[in-house]
Amino acid sequence: MTPSIAAAVTGFNPATATAAYIDGLGTEALARAEAYTAGNHWLLLWALVSSALVTWLVVRTRVLDRLQARVRSPNRQAFAVVLVAFALAALLSLPWTLYADWWREAGYGRTGQPVLDFLMQHAIGVAISTLLAAAFFVGVYALVRRAGRYWWLWSGGLFAVGASALLLLGPVLIEPLFNDYRPVPEGEVRDAVVQLARQSGVPEDRVFVYDGSRQSNNFTANVSGVLGSARIAISDVAFRGASLDEVITVTGHEVGHYVLHHVWRTVGLLSLLAIALFFFVDRFFSRFARAFGSKARLADPAGVPVLVFMATLFIAIATPLLNANTRIGEREADRYSLQTTNRPDALASALVKTAEYRYARPHPLQEALFYTHPSVERRVRAAMEWKAAHPPK
Repeated sequence: MTPSIAAAVTGFNPATATAAYIDGLGTEALARAEAYTAGNHWLLLWALVSSALVTWLVVRTRVLDRLQARVRSPNRQAFAVVLVAFALAALLSLPWTLYADWWREAGYGRTGQPVLDFLMQHAIGVAISTLLAAAFFVGVYALVRRAGRYWWLWSGGLFAVGASALLLLGPVLIEPLFNDYRPVPEGEVRDAVVQLARQSGVPEDRVFVYDGSRQSNNFTANVSGVLGSARIAISDVAFRGASLDEVITVTGHEVGHYVLHHVWRTVGLLSLLAIALFFFVDRFFSRFARAFGSKARLADPAGVPVLVFMATLFIAIATPLLNANTRIGEREADRYSLQTTNRPDALASALVKTAEYRYARPHPLQEALFYTHPSVERRVRAAMEWKAAHPPK
């Protein structure tokens, strides 16, 4: 039965139901969400400007050139220079990070995290990312020296291996440094979630609740890890603020990501983009280096700030493609949840809670360029179309 026929039979109108869900937020909440979302999109541009300024400052200090001259071993040279470069960049960009990731979030009521806790967690994140970046670039610069003209292709392969390893180890070694992950408490919610996970082939001990409220007031859940480390995690914000049906349908959505192997599709796309990025670097590094006043050659670790800026620029250009991939996955996960739980109204009401920080009615071009998820209005409409096509018996 098509949605239009079902609607005629039952008297249910998906468009009217969708409008009721979205309008139920109120004009003030919708306007606030629109301002917050539009501001986030402008932050992408200003982040690129900030990255260019930090790159210029790091290059002009000549600290990396002097450090490179003092360390003779190529691998140790790469590790030390990249370590210092990332640490220095993190320090110089701290004012921007504070504004974009804490002050603005607090101003819109999206976080209640104390600034000292934010700074502590940020420092931990910088330490981890700096060490991982240093290890990764040791491999990249070794490939530049030894792999010849196709170093960029091998470097893309190195990225794929590194990304897979990070996906495997992240939930075990990294994520617990920032949040506390616990099994879903005993009760009807756990019984329902475990049953859903078991039916979908997800190990029942891989569904967790975590203290996401420490960093954010957003209604959210996620799936992370691969193989034995894979897990579904529901923020305590969502867990406390949702009905039983909403928890079930949100879990069904995350199970969909797991069952449909979205993480591997994303790794594949990122690996292809990494190859394209390194090819871009191979062809244009010298031009960007001159623009920033750097004398570094491609094989010189002292040029890593320029390389990182080129990566930042490349990712900004590729953002619509990355977002399109994510939106496809979100639509598929929504449909999986509807198919396995058949709770369209619960899914819709849960989705509306995310409209507080992701404007529900964007322009189609805005959605295509900047949205990592389909608009809430579009997702609720899909749920209502499902409801129309699958009326209660």
